[in-house]
Amino acid sequence: MVLKSTSAGNVSVYQVSGTNVSRSLPDWIAKKRKRELKHDLEYQSRIELIQDFEFSEASNKIKVTPDGQFAMATGTYKPQIHVYDFANLSLKFDRHTDCENVDFVILSDDWTKSCHLQNDRSIEFQTKGGIHYRSRIPKFGRSLAYNNVSCDLYVGAAGNELYRLNLDQGRFLNPFVLDTNEGVNAVTVNPVHGLVAAALEEGTVEFWDPRSRQRAAKLFVSEQLGESSQVTAAAFRNDGLNFACGTSTGMSLIYDLRTSVPSIVKDQGYGFDIKKIIWLDDNESDADKILTSDKRIAKIWDKNDGKPFASMEPSVDINDIEYIRGSGMFFMANEGIPMHTYYIPNLGPAPKWCSFLDNVTEELEEKPSDTVYSNYRFITRDEVTKLNLTHLIGSKVLRSYMHGYFIDTELYDKVNLIANPNSYRDQREREIRKKIEKERESRIRSTGAVSNTKIKVNKGLAAKLEEKQGSSAAETVINDDRFKELFENPDFAVDEQSHEYKQLNPVQSIKDVTSTGRSRGLTAAEESDEERLKDYKKGGSDNDEDESESESEEEEEEISEEKKEVNRQKVQKEVERLRRKKKEQEAANRFMNEMKVVSEDGPQQKEAESFGAQVSKINKVTKEQHNKKGDSRLRRHARGEAELTFVPSGKKEKRQVKFRSDQDDDEDPEKAKNSGRTKQRFEGRRTASRNKFRGM
Repeated sequence: MVLKSTSAGNVSVYQVSGTNVSRSLPDWIAKKRKRELKHDLEYQSRIELIQDFEFSEASNKIKVTPDGQFAMATGTYKPQIHVYDFANLSLKFDRHTDCENVDFVILSDDWTKSCHLQNDRSIEFQTKGGIHYRSRIPKFGRSLAYNNVSCDLYVGAAGNELYRLNLDQGRFLNPFVLDTNEGVNAVTVNPVHGLVAAALEEGTVEFWDPRSRQRAAKLFVSEQLGESSQVTAAAFRNDGLNFACGTSTGMSLIYDLRTSVPSIVKDQGYGFDIKKIIWLDDNESDADKILTSDKRIAKIWDKNDGKPFASMEPSVDINDIEYIRGSGMFFMANEGIPMHTYYIPNLGPAPKWCSFLDNVTEELEEKPSDTVYSNYRFITRDEVTKLNLTHLIGSKVLRSYMHGYFIDTELYDKVNLIANPNSYRDQREREIRKKIEKERESRIRSTGAVSNTKIKVNKGLAAKLEEKQGSSAAETVINDDRFKELFENPDFAVDEQSHEYKQLNPVQSIKDVTSTGRSRGLTAAEESDEERLKDYKKGGSDNDEDESESESEEEEEEISEEKKEVNRQKVQKEVERLRRKKKEQEAANRFMNEMKVVSEDGPQQKEAESFGAQVSKINKVTKEQHNKKGDSRLRRHARGEAELTFVPSGKKEKRQVKFRSDQDDDEDPEKAKNSGRTKQRFEGRRTASRNKFRGM
């Protein structure tokens, strides 16, 4: 059996039902092996605390009957009421209503009598046979409270009145007129002396005595906090003296009724309004604990010093929470389809109707499970490679899920034993080594430099620590329980040759950068060509040596002469090509040196000259160079390109073209015959061309 659990300190919180609870088998297996599941003992022994413990959309409120045998919950959609029987661990019945439920109270010891406040300003009384009576109130109600001594039902609404409905007389009494214009958020009754507390939107709490029907006191909560906020929740303790309230800003305050100053103020941490406050004072172990809940989280903490004890944080918003008295179990109504059930063994034992949870949680605490499902194990892709199961990827044996795969637990144990036959022995040796090291910790150690006996891995890191912080500081870090595994366990060894380490720790060059005497630096392609030339020269000499050795050992190696000749020719061709390219590069460098213009008068005189004088001098030098070398000049670049520049010698006469006329054709028929005619010789003659407008 597998239960989802979270632990804070030494307190474990088990989620028995609700969203994101680990099941014994995933859904895709349950659909495929429905017939086989009836023979699966592990699936049959899965935990399903209460059947149909859910609503079709969301649940609003949940309460346990005073006798502890039933639970009543309201939810939507459609608006309905569920009653659960703990003796049978199942749904007893469900009942639909016309409107959604806002709040309800249980009037009897069991589920047979209850009163429900609806969101259409109506109050419904439900009995064993169904709806018994329905009444309406002037304004929209928000909270209900029942005083079983006087049989008064208090209804907090949006106005400044606290309505009173006497169930013994069957009529409304005069309401309590409150000092507010906004409304009442919560109403609660002290079970000891019957004092009524109304939490108001203005940030105050009014206390009324039902015997005198007058206000006994008023508590200004927002002024004490120094901020404007509403009081959204209130609860009395069973001792009759302690009172707790919660605000819309997530603050919880605990008061003694004999003083107006809070004994402790606790921040919920999320800033949402407090929905429910429960005093956990039934057991001796949790007599000083209190629970406060907002829509995000329900926290249990000590009422004396505010120290946190445990917390329950579902993945959906919380609407209501109920505590089963005398146990460590909580029911939670929320915005999800299933209602949540939490069990905290440190608060108390499981209820009698689910006492098997104690045995389950004890087994889980003794042997915690690392698996997601009871008969399937999740492994990553690296583990698949280590176990040599890569050929099974894509088959039904390995089910892909997120960044890994699901594999049957029995198959995993067999494959792991085959891949690591000494795994059990290695684990046993590690456990023995840990026990020996724990015994050595009690011995007296020498102070000073860090001993190398403790440092088994990451010695370079230890040396850096000792160099930067000193030997004493480095020794404290190495002996610290939090970091000692970093220097002792080989699993934490840093591989400096890995690609990830080189990316995070790039190696800088330590060579000094010196200037060269070249007129122009070589490019990357030119440097690679020179390196290849050196390599080929070296390769050629090595090949010559190999040839001499091969001639002496012809019988052993049996290498043909033709193969040697082909290799020799390839080497020679490559060497010649690189030499030719190097000559072209040298010629290009010489040309670039020739293009440099150096002033004959020296740098001082050049700086004194104007810019126009320097330009005219450069033009004069270039003209003289052109006169020496002729009108044309050929420049060769490094990549084999050539550039030809020349100065034209003179202007050529334009060739005059004399257009021919029809008169010339008539005078010289031979000339017209050779050159062709532009017009017809006789007018009115038909043309053979389709374009009749030609020549017009």
